[in-house]
Amino acid sequence: MTFVPDFGVARTEDLEELGELLGSLFHSSLDAESQAVQWGVLELERTLVVRDDAEPVATATAFTRELTVPGARLPATHVSMVAVAPTHRRRGLLTELMRRQLRDVRDAGAEPVALLWASEGRIYPRFGYGLACQQLTVECETTELRLPGPTAAEGRLRLTKPARCRAELARVYDRVRPDRPGWSSRSGVWWNFVLADPAARREGATERRALLHEGSDGVNGYALFRTRNAWDAVGPKAVTMVDEVVSGDPAALLAMWRLLLTLDLTRRLTLRGIPLDDPLLRLLNEPRRLDARLTDALWLRVVDLPVALSARRYATSVDVVLEVTDDLLPENTGRWRLTGGPDGATCVPSAGAADLACDIRALGELYLGGTELGQLAAAGRVRELRPGALATAGPAFGWHRAPAAMEIF
Repeated sequence: MTFVPDFGVARTEDLEELGELLGSLFHSSLDAESQAVQWGVLELERTLVVRDDAEPVATATAFTRELTVPGARLPATHVSMVAVAPTHRRRGLLTELMRRQLRDVRDAGAEPVALLWASEGRIYPRFGYGLACQQLTVECETTELRLPGPTAAEGRLRLTKPARCRAELARVYDRVRPDRPGWSSRSGVWWNFVLADPAARREGATERRALLHEGSDGVNGYALFRTRNAWDAVGPKAVTMVDEVVSGDPAALLAMWRLLLTLDLTRRLTLRGIPLDDPLLRLLNEPRRLDARLTDALWLRVVDLPVALSARRYATSVDVVLEVTDDLLPENTGRWRLTGGPDGATCVPSAGAADLACDIRALGELYLGGTELGQLAAAGRVRELRPGALATAGPAFGWHRAPAAMEIF
């Protein structure tokens, strides 16, 4: 029987089957509580579905959120829940979903970039996504780790349930977010998503706890974590499992990390992800003991090139003509003159000779300031057409803060 894919958008009655499809692909089961959390952020009108005889067999969704980029914040398509049923692989469904989604975003004209987390890094480069943010994950013994001693400026720590201090968490997050490329806005429904704590997802650990740091002006830092009990023949070896540590105050960060690393009866700590420039790496007496592992985090796709490159700021003055190719969104293909600096930028079509040449994926890698232009050139991903262009333009694409990713969406 010939399969004729039926492309459409999701309906409320699709949710049960979509949950089964996602569970089948990611080898997990969405219990009722977890499904309620996931569907709480779902935007049906932005969820593409492929049906086979009315049954959903592939899907991809997008969330409407704001993204912090170097020196600015802008609307960005947050892509998620990309899945194709095992029975319908190798039929071009993923390719068509990605093409349609990018075209929809481009035609809507509201979001100049898209971003996602990749289950496998080889999947999305062919759709123009570039690795824009890497992070460190940690799973370490804590017995030999030491931090500098307490200072008078460290303030007060208190432990509570996240639900009891949600407003304080949001205030701290919103205060820090403008200075950290890669962080996304959190509306009320997204705080529901972040703080949700289904028992089925705890893997034998406690419920999540919130650690608050109070300075002279109130709460100025928080950490979200849980612990998992464990013992062996010689005593306790519980694990502290850290999700987020957020503060713009060095004393607050130091005080919170000191507590997290020295909780009674714990001997190990896991950390889902920290930025490459996190101060913890400079505070510890033995940073190699963190046994930190470099992983990919955010993949970014430039959807509207002139709008995207004009929206972010640049670390130094830049005046460069880029020759760009984009097979999926041909509007981005051509020569573009980018001029700007720390206070603003413009990007317009150019008839002049190009200084650098690249594909749209390379611009995605550069966009959050975490990838060096020279690194891409050394990999053959960017070509220098005018001698000296790499040296003059390279510093502009960097930023004083490394990009970071806060939650998997």
